[in-house]
Amino acid sequence: MTQAELRLCSLLLQEHFGEIVEKVGNSLLRTGPRPLRLLVGDTGLLPDQVKKALCVLLQHDLVRYEVQPRGSVEYEARSERILRILRYPRYIYTAKTLYGDPGELLVEELLLHGHLSMSCAVARVADRLTETMEDGKTMDYSEVSGTFVRLADTHFIRRCPMVPESPRSAEEAAPPPPAPALAIAERDMYVVPRLSLAGKGKRRRSCDEEEEEEEDGQRKAKRQKQEGGSSEPPPDDGIYWQVNLERFHQHFRDQALVSAVGSRMDQTSSEVVRTMLRMSEVTTASGASHTQPLSSNEIFRALPAGYNIGKQVLDQYLALLADDPLEFVGKSGDSGGGTYTVSDSGEGTWGSPPRAAPGPPFPHPAPSRRFGSRCARIFRLLLRKKHLEQKQVEDFAMIPAKEAKDMLYRMLSENLVSLQEIPKTPDHAPSRTFYLYTVNVAAAARMLLHRCYKSAANLMERRQHETRENKRLLEKSQRVEAILASMQATGAEAAQLREVEEMITGPERQQLESLKRSVNKIDASENQVDETIFVLESFIESTVKRP
Repeated sequence: MTQAELRLCSLLLQEHFGEIVEKVGNSLLRTGPRPLRLLVGDTGLLPDQVKKALCVLLQHDLVRYEVQPRGSVEYEARSERILRILRYPRYIYTAKTLYGDPGELLVEELLLHGHLSMSCAVARVADRLTETMEDGKTMDYSEVSGTFVRLADTHFIRRCPMVPESPRSAEEAAPPPPAPALAIAERDMYVVPRLSLAGKGKRRRSCDEEEEEEEDGQRKAKRQKQEGGSSEPPPDDGIYWQVNLERFHQHFRDQALVSAVGSRMDQTSSEVVRTMLRMSEVTTASGASHTQPLSSNEIFRALPAGYNIGKQVLDQYLALLADDPLEFVGKSGDSGGGTYTVSDSGEGTWGSPPRAAPGPPFPHPAPSRRFGSRCARIFRLLLRKKHLEQKQVEDFAMIPAKEAKDMLYRMLSENLVSLQEIPKTPDHAPSRTFYLYTVNVAAAARMLLHRCYKSAANLMERRQHETRENKRLLEKSQRVEAILASMQATGAEAAQLREVEEMITGPERQQLESLKRSVNKIDASENQVDETIFVLESFIESTVKRP
């Protein structure tokens, strides 16, 4: 794990979970798997604090545990999962795009709490949606639960592993293990329990109403205790759900693939590929390089109603896609009018040829932004020609020898290009050796990925600095907004509201606006950096899979 990744993981843990959790997570990231005893000694925290921090990390699936042969339990941080916190806004926005406000809030609640039961998540989301509605309107539980079922059917959320049930006699005979072994069958991972969730979202009540409701609740609990009864658990007690991040990544890759096909060919071709991806989105594993084979007849029947193309035209499009050298679509058989698959790791989506597609391929703007357009020209030339001597680079790129030499050495020092020696004789004499410049694409992508992690960490630190510098002003603004909200709720006059608003002076208001613009720019930059991180990670993963 690089220092840039460690720094970014620490910042993410601190921002989302606080200093204690960050200290425990940072210790695990630096030292690897450790038992609780060593964690307590390394962090200098109380054992109870470390236990609670581990509970939080386990709840959010950021740490895994393993029982050792001698009976001790070791905890290990999942760095790749911690880095996914940076992508949470994109997951939530995607859920909103696909499933509307209920889908957005369901994914947000699951990410916020790590995992929740269906009944709890539906109730929370219904209450939040009711808060945003006009007076007299409420959100029905059935509508939110319908969205929950659709998210599970399309595998965007899945069940958490559970402790398998063991026979009663075995439990009595054998001592309990130091830590439970969690497991879940693949067939049960997306099965939604049948619940009759009847009810509507509730609005927040005033302080007096909340106190009365709390007193009523205490009286009911006391009465139940006296009668010897207990509150009935929810029907889905013990069945918890979490967000399936790999399914979101599959959706992002599919969108990139559709965009690449549309850029290279036309809109109809991209719609054909979109239909094929939609048909196989649930049946294809997230890490698979190809979708399940689909026949031409099945694709024709699944096309959207708006695309009135005949079967013969569809076959022509499929043949055109299958014959394309970038291998977006491959033909796998002749049954049913021909069976086709969509490649998720072809060169057209993530591969190195710069002519492939304008979106997700290996990002050529890196040399351009850092060294200028001429360096980018040399970089693209080396990608096309694979190996070139310095003199050949000068001739093909039409750049003077001195400038070409300087640019090549600058990119060589930054590991964007590499130098390969091919000696004519065994003594490796410089006068009898060819020096060929080439691009090690995988190494360059890893270097850029490392820089993206550094950029994301710098942006987070800058945002924290801006917020820290204006802490008092932000607190004052929040107090004024709270006073205004309470006065509006009690029906205060406009003159009184204006008087409260004037508590923030003109210069302070300008400073707040400037801070808001800066923070919004930093947030947008973080999202853009994360998109680049996703592209580079997908590219590196595809090059590892490719033989």
